[in-house]
Amino acid sequence: MTVYIDPPAWPGHGRMWSHLVSDTSYDELHDFAARLDLPRRAFERDHYDVPAHRYADAVAAGAVEVRSREVVRLLLAAGLRRRKGSGSRLP
Repeated sequence: MTVYIDPPAWPGHGRMWSHLVSDTSYDELHDFAARLDLPRRAFERDHYDVPAHRYADAVAAGAVEVRSREVVRLLLAAGLRRRKGSGSRLP
């Protein structure tokens, strides 16, 4: 059971963002995000959006740093990938 984070390379709302994902379950991801005090509204389909200033906090809490391409591969391999238009934001 591992949670992964990519570098803050995604622009939005005047800042840069990372993606936080699990290779096991959404429950594991939600639990990890709660320990970081990330709001549930930061969850989008299959990942949490993490602002750049919280990146180091996620890594210190145990998130494994990976490249952005690896995030998608991990989600696909775990069967957790949800594409846009696939339904609810919250599983």
